[in-house]
Amino acid sequence: MAKIGVYVCHCGSNIGGVIDVSDVREYAEGLPDVALARQDLFMCSDSGQELIKQDIRDGKVDRVVVAACTPRTHEPIFRGACEKGGLNKFLFEMANIRDQASWVHGQDPEGATAKAKKVVSSAVGKARNLEPLEEKYVDVTDAAMVIGGGIGGITAALELARMGHKTYLVEKDPSIGGRMAQLDKTFPTNDCSACILTPMMVEAYSHPNIETLCYSEVEDVEGYIGNFKVKIRQKQSYVNWDKCTGCGACAEKCPGKAPDEFNEGLSMRRAAFIMFPQAVPKKAVIDMNACINCAGRTIGSEPKVNAKTGNPILAPCEKACPAEAINRSLMLDPNGTIKEIEVGSIITATGYKVMGKENFKEMAPDSPNVITALQLERLISATGPTGGKLLRPSDHEKPHTLTFVSCMGSRDKNFHTYCSRFCCMYMIKQARLLKEKYPDLVINMHFIDIRTAGKDYDEYYTGARDMGINFFKGKVGGLDMLAGDKLRVNAYDMENGETIEYESDLVILASAVEMSDGTTELAQKMGLQFCGSKFFRELHPKLGPVETAVSGLFLAGCCQGPKDIPDTVSQAKGAAAVAAVPLAQGKVKIDPTISEVVTEKCSGCGICEPLCPYGAITMKKVDGKPRAMIAISSCKGCGVCTSACPSSAIQLHGYMEEQILEQIAALTA
Repeated sequence: MAKIGVYVCHCGSNIGGVIDVSDVREYAEGLPDVALARQDLFMCSDSGQELIKQDIRDGKVDRVVVAACTPRTHEPIFRGACEKGGLNKFLFEMANIRDQASWVHGQDPEGATAKAKKVVSSAVGKARNLEPLEEKYVDVTDAAMVIGGGIGGITAALELARMGHKTYLVEKDPSIGGRMAQLDKTFPTNDCSACILTPMMVEAYSHPNIETLCYSEVEDVEGYIGNFKVKIRQKQSYVNWDKCTGCGACAEKCPGKAPDEFNEGLSMRRAAFIMFPQAVPKKAVIDMNACINCAGRTIGSEPKVNAKTGNPILAPCEKACPAEAINRSLMLDPNGTIKEIEVGSIITATGYKVMGKENFKEMAPDSPNVITALQLERLISATGPTGGKLLRPSDHEKPHTLTFVSCMGSRDKNFHTYCSRFCCMYMIKQARLLKEKYPDLVINMHFIDIRTAGKDYDEYYTGARDMGINFFKGKVGGLDMLAGDKLRVNAYDMENGETIEYESDLVILASAVEMSDGTTELAQKMGLQFCGSKFFRELHPKLGPVETAVSGLFLAGCCQGPKDIPDTVSQAKGAAAVAAVPLAQGKVKIDPTISEVVTEKCSGCGICEPLCPYGAITMKKVDGKPRAMIAISSCKGCGVCTSACPSSAIQLHGYMEEQILEQIAALTA
């Protein structure tokens, strides 16, 4: 016969302020198999835990039920107390009388107390049938993968590498650097972005523990924490990177053109190109969508021969390359190659994109003089399309009046209700930089609110006001296109309570931050989830900001939510620290509350396999018959397979049938 101990917590006024704790304790004392029932102001305190440990040591209880807060945060505390007392920690059950009773029935103390009794009775019913379980361990591959080569990904990779772990840094573009590489300067110190970032890029690329895989994307991820098997597609560059020296001769001679992605479409690049001057690695790529196959030199074709000289007629890029890194005679696979790696931890740092101006019809998106703030970054950068000169895209003339419009697509129920966080600061930064360079420039900034929550940020904002930059609180209703490529700004000034209209030469939209392209596909491959704002969902917003529901997968940077560079770097360092834990330990603990297949009962129907949200189930042949197999390291104990199995062949340890039936009986009594 079980000897169950029930411990009811007041949790200050969280529970005790609504529920009659003494009444619940007395009720629990009378339940079958309950040996004793106690109450304490804070069961999670040392004194509360000591009650449990002492009762176990004295042999008074061999099962424990704690009626308190959510098991999501407090269950590990009480399991630990059981273990320290000498009891198997899985002979413990928690009754959540805070979230499920006092919090939701705060206006009805009697009803809340009655419900708390039901919840406690249900927990006791399950505890009566609990069985001891043993934790299992699996070995860990001492390597990590970081997806995304922006400042977040570079930081995480360097931290892991410095700890001595082999790290694969996977970047979809030809160079690492991400969005930060596109910036001119960074707030609030106005440091040169490239001066900060480039040394880190070089260090990451040259670090002996980091293997940088640029122009590559994750194709598939299988396995579980400690033992992930990853397929990475290395895209076809049509240039031999082992030979390429990054001289750029091929780009100088190439006649094919395409919009330059790095310059946000404000200029054209060649079909053969190097991503940007400080690219790491500095290697050329040929964009076959822009290539015009000069001299009839399609990939895999032999060159024609000059009748006069007898020499082969090469394409300009081939002819220009001094390192002979381009050979269009080779039949190169346009799909690239697949590289397979094994890692123990994965960090996703896929960054962000900004909404394009085409989303905002009222903002005259057809005007070339309406641009996004990221496009302005390229205009004022020394490596940008104008060499750092502020020139209007329409006529390459210097503008006299600039208008900044905040919250385009952010804090907007028609697009995104969240704040993109760093827009206010980068607009102020751009305005300050331009005002310093062009003192006669008239700069108007339209904000809903100014948000400058960061070290030295508010001082940076007040400094902008002192420089003569005009700030208007209120929305811009729309823009009208006028003759001479000018724009009429129609806005509202809330502080003066009046509408304002004026002509502007250039309008900059601070458009919302969104998830990068391809993240939906990546989430499907890795089992990641999205939050309501369509960023990757963390395990817990406060206690697990870098972890995910998939053990061994971690988040860093803007893929988890909008954040500026300091916050991205901080989170990347945190993600690296957590991702390194299983690598350093060499093994990882597996929770035994998982599903297990009773092979003799399994009919091999396969219903469970596609239902598993964690990809833990595979069908394999046993004695020539298909049977379901569950990878214990991937299983999260959700129970979907258990409930779906028509043969009742899948058992969920810790949630066995008799335990659940006892709980149901108690709740419906």
